Amino acid sequence: MPAFCRDCLTELAPATRRCAACGSPRVLSHPELYDLGIAHMDCDAFYASVEKRDDPSLAGKPLIIGGGRRGVVSTACYVARIRGVRSAMPMFQALRLCPDAVVLKPRMEVYAGVSRQIRAMMEELTPDIEPLSLDEAFLDLRGTQRLHGAPPAVMLARLVRRMSRELGLTGSIGLSHNKFLAKIASDLDKPRGFSVIGEAETADFLRDKPVRMIWGVGQAGQAALEAAGIRSFSDLLRWERTDLVARFGAMGERLWHLARGQDRRRVNARAPVKSISNETTFAEDTGDPDILDGHVWRLAENVSDRAKARRLAGRVVTLKLKRADHGTLTRRTALRDATQMADVIYRTARGLLGPALAQAPFRLIGIGLSDLLDEAGADLSGDLLDPQARARSDAERATDAIRQRFGHDAIRKGRALR
Repeated sequence: MPAFCRDCLTELAPATRRCAACGSPRVLSHPELYDLGIAHMDCDAFYASVEKRDDPSLAGKPLIIGGGRRGVVSTACYVARIRGVRSAMPMFQALRLCPDAVVLKPRMEVYAGVSRQIRAMMEELTPDIEPLSLDEAFLDLRGTQRLHGAPPAVMLARLVRRMSRELGLTGSIGLSHNKFLAKIASDLDKPRGFSVIGEAETADFLRDKPVRMIWGVGQAGQAALEAAGIRSFSDLLRWERTDLVARFGAMGERLWHLARGQDRRRVNARAPVKSISNETTFAEDTGDPDILDGHVWRLAENVSDRAKARRLAGRVVTLKLKRADHGTLTRRTALRDATQMADVIYRTARGLLGPALAQAPFRLIGIGLSDLLDEAGADLSGDLLDPQARARSDAERATDAIRQRFGHDAIRKGRALR
């Protein structure tokens, strides 16, 4: 059985429990270890880990990245997770579980910059990378062993070791024979995990696992499956393929294959990002136009930062509003030219907000940018009806340059202070 040390990468004899070269107990062994090449890499508590790296005083403290008391948790460090804090949890609930937590607002432009550094490391291993977000991606390393002189498993261990040494961040690896199982594997042993699911063990591994492990099946999907008596993969295996399709449509076809550990999807290096968005929940419901205007600018700026970090632009701007009774309003408009500029996103969203103010107060506001394309096709023609648009665009580019050098708060617009 192949085995190697994840810390010093020394190849070891089968059944070795501790590395003979460095003494580390982090020994990885599996019968198919050197035969598998589809991986999922997930950074460990990415946003929180970046913040702790940049501010050593946070070490050992419970840390939550997210909005205010009525917002939601973006991510939490593992100290806070031990207390029960989870991503997407309402902030008031998270603080009830972990009242001594340090709460920080996300710094998306910083996280995007670190993400690009990790992506560059991945690209040295393979061109077949499919990002899922700033902190996770699929990699296809099949056929790369001759190039690197080592099997994919060793190269992946080298990747996370390099991330730790050069960036001060850790990640967990899932390695298998398809994307579905690689994604499951990466969640089995976190943080700093490396889990392998081989082809020969797939059926036995899945049989008694809950179907909630299937990525993309949310609460509504789980409820529909439970209503049909499907809670585990063994339950799925009892259904005929035609019956699953009749009950669940296209999802039923996918479920039939996944129940058998089958996933023919390729690692798609060109999988498009469909939209970029940002939202905030207010501490108190508000219909104050000045307060809402300030939030529209900040959200537009955050969306713009993310678009610029990914070198993308969008043709559709969306405004999302949630009323005090939790009813949701969504307004969108298509632009003549794709944009990534905060000024354009703000002015468009502000125009959508005006008519909606009659339905205030609101408890949440969000801005989105969709119908995305490469930034090379963005902001080309200018606006003949607004002769100052080009000047504002040039000023925004200059502001970006100042922030890149001196930090995000080095220069701010007055409306952001409302």
